Amino acid sequence: MQIKKFLLLGIVCTKVFLANAQTKPAGISGKLKNSAGQPVAAATIRLQHSSYGAVSDANGNYSIANVKAGNYLLTVTAIGFKSQKKSVKLDAGQQHGLDFSLEEATNTMETVNVIGRTKVQEVNRQAFNVTAVDATKLYNTTLDISGALDRVAGVRVRETGGVGSSFNVSLNGFSGRHIRYFIDGIPMDNFGSSFQINNIPINVAERVEVYKGVVPMWLGSDALGGAVNIVTGNRHRNYLDASYAFGSFNTHRTVVNAAATSKAGLTVQLSAFQNYSDNSYPTELPLRLQAKLEGTTKTSLKRFNDTYHNETLIANVGLVDKSFADNLLFGITLGQNYKEIQTGARPDAVFGQLHRRGTIIMPSLKYKKTDLVKGLDVTLNANYNLGYEKTIDTARAAYDWDGIRDPKATFGEREGGQLNKYKNNNGLATAMLSYKVAEHHGVAVNNVFSTFNRKTDDLLTPSNNAMDPAKRIDKNVLGFGYSYDVNNKWSVNLFGKYIYQNNVIGSRNISASTKKTGYGMAAAYYFTPNLQLRTSYELTNRMPEATEIFGDLENQEANPALRPEKSDNFNLGLIYGFEFNKVNRFSVTANAVYRYSADFIYNRLNNNQTKTVADNREGVRTLGADAEIRYSYKSWLSAGTTITYQYLQNLQEYEPGYNGVSPVYLDQMPNIPYLFGNTDVSASFKNVGKKGNHLTVGYNLLYVNSFWLYWPSLGSKDSSSEKKGIPTQLAHDINLVYSIHNGKYNISFEAKNLTDKPMFDNFSLQKPGRGFYLNLRYFLNKSNNN
Repeated sequence: MQIKKFLLLGIVCTKVFLANAQTKPAGISGKLKNSAGQPVAAATIRLQHSSYGAVSDANGNYSIANVKAGNYLLTVTAIGFKSQKKSVKLDAGQQHGLDFSLEEATNTMETVNVIGRTKVQEVNRQAFNVTAVDATKLYNTTLDISGALDRVAGVRVRETGGVGSSFNVSLNGFSGRHIRYFIDGIPMDNFGSSFQINNIPINVAERVEVYKGVVPMWLGSDALGGAVNIVTGNRHRNYLDASYAFGSFNTHRTVVNAAATSKAGLTVQLSAFQNYSDNSYPTELPLRLQAKLEGTTKTSLKRFNDTYHNETLIANVGLVDKSFADNLLFGITLGQNYKEIQTGARPDAVFGQLHRRGTIIMPSLKYKKTDLVKGLDVTLNANYNLGYEKTIDTARAAYDWDGIRDPKATFGEREGGQLNKYKNNNGLATAMLSYKVAEHHGVAVNNVFSTFNRKTDDLLTPSNNAMDPAKRIDKNVLGFGYSYDVNNKWSVNLFGKYIYQNNVIGSRNISASTKKTGYGMAAAYYFTPNLQLRTSYELTNRMPEATEIFGDLENQEANPALRPEKSDNFNLGLIYGFEFNKVNRFSVTANAVYRYSADFIYNRLNNNQTKTVADNREGVRTLGADAEIRYSYKSWLSAGTTITYQYLQNLQEYEPGYNGVSPVYLDQMPNIPYLFGNTDVSASFKNVGKKGNHLTVGYNLLYVNSFWLYWPSLGSKDSSSEKKGIPTQLAHDINLVYSIHNGKYNISFEAKNLTDKPMFDNFSLQKPGRGFYLNLRYFLNKSNNN
């Protein structure tokens, strides 16, 4: 009888076990690579006619869990690659592995719209307030990196003139040195004037990442308001991409990118580019300047001492795809630039011969290995800039906007002249270790050490060298991070930073050191795969930079008394995408920001209003919001608009020289745009004239609302101290791109500022008016697998 009971119990258990086995969910996972063996991130993997899907991570890995047993058709789609489909049979409880090698689709480069930030790219799905610009969509334009940034919601790039002029990027109201710049995660603090975002052509980048407010720990920086990371990528291993553009104001741009990689993994990579412009565009003179000119009734005169050119070469040689290294590259960056200086910080100071020269000579080392041991990724970088800068102001002359030379007895067009050669020799070393503790858990540590050493040689008056001792700044940023991530559901990032900076002046090593600690978090939750809510907070500190403390020996005065600034940054964002009728696609991105900054560093005009000087505000509060809406119809029509509002309020209650409460207490911060936006539309037509030839027509509108040049509470329209403001600005641009043979040959035409309206960014310094540009580009890609 007992035996029968045990047999009966065994039969029941077996049936239950078999039933559970038949209903136990299956899973499928794998890795996506391109034809060169590199991981493909942000690809969409779906089981057709089901709700199952995933997005590949930064290492190309994907995983779809809890799938019912059955037969499926798995599809893989990714921007820049041809889609793939494979049939797969999943048995109950089976964990199936399936890898893909994706083939590049060259014809995706035919458009010229910043649409990458609206697609399912992995960088845009981070918990941080980040927008990624797909640079490959802009390769047929004459844009530089700064021009692409100017189309991003919350971003305003402000320049003091034409090609090669000084620039200032504003992210939600924070600007200047509040923003840090990186190339492939490496800080660009020591790259010098020959390699800046407004002279780097867009073709050098694969994408540009814009972090607003909270900056991830792995970038290793003391940024206060955000960061820009230029990702050059490594998508093509054997290719040639060359372009030449010319246009108004005698402007010429040339870009050559190439790489050759053997099957054994030996690679040679080359990027070379040059920019040249006379910048001889007309400028509208204010009444106060017209009154100074004699013998002319013209209200508009051309700039005459504003020529700029730069030449840069970046070369790397090393190994890729080896067991001990994904990349091991030894490189050199060589560059030079020449810049004539037309004005000071305002157009009242005019120069006819003042100019600057600079060089960059920077050896570098790059190493990266994913899964050095299982789960451990290692990245190492080092470089040192041996270049110099030289300011030449030796003319015995004075000039006005008429360009007439008036001789004088003393050297220099301003402040007694100068002929200074200064070496801003600076170095950088970074190390990043990240370890995947478990399927959803990861930890990381990042350290960035930088050193700045300026030695000035006064060639005009050598005796002054003794009064201008060497200046050095050593800074170290140590970061720790923890991440928890569940694909397509939610993610959390926690991080902390420790910053140490030591300023040293003179041979006696008179020094002052500062230590600061910061921390933050970022979180994202996906209500659905197409609806994301994200938020982030950071207590961050920023040390004054070398040019703010020591000046730049050109248009920035020194201020060694600057204090470090501290800020509480909050972000809240929402991303939603949807479609209807399978041909109409919409995406909406909205962000809100709050900042409270103590000892806020900002640039103001010096006492004679010819230079800027960095100064502290006891407190500044920022409230802002930005939004972007994009629409596409099938694959040929795309449109979008961005709008940004930001209100920076002065919270310094007492001012030096005032009795009682300052009249500018609670004022809006001056000379900062508070309302601006962009609108763009493009249409692409395939097989125009011949199969494989494509035509794209695009339009872009830039809008900047008027804003005050000085404090709003000072001055009156009814008195001699009239309030001064910068008027509302509208710029209309159009572009046409004709791509031949699926993007191998490309011809593009651009017209900028069609209505020729005066455009201003900084302290009433006018930018170029209407201009026309032609760009010719050749692209050839050859895979090792061919």
